[in-house]
Amino acid sequence: QGQLIETGGGSVQAGGSTTLSCAADGVTFGINTMGWFRQAPGKEREFVASINWNVRVKNYGDSVKGRFTISRDNARNTIYLQMNSLKIEDTAVYYCARKYGSTWDSWGQGTQVTVSS
Repeated sequence: QGQLIETGGGSVQAGGSTTLSCAADGVTFGINTMGWFRQAPGKEREFVASINWNVRVKNYGDSVKGRFTISRDNARNTIYLQMNSLKIEDTAVYYCARKYGSTWDSWGQGTQVTVSS
């Protein structure tokens, strides 16, 4: 069974930047749309960004547009989330996921990002 492994979370000051990575280990990656989601305490999981297999289509949640950038390196089976101008409300557990058909069918364990003032 393959897995998606997120790294790069941690504590960041408001206004700062950080980058998350998600490596696909044994999970089919190259032809799939990949995405990032997040879940803050007491809130539902929220869509953050997605990127299709050939990098031509990127989508972002309204709350992160203009601040976050999703990218992928198919040769390394890895996607990234560059997060700039971080706000306290960006604090959440961030998950990467793989889309199969119309379903997000594989999920990582998540990585915590905490933004403080």
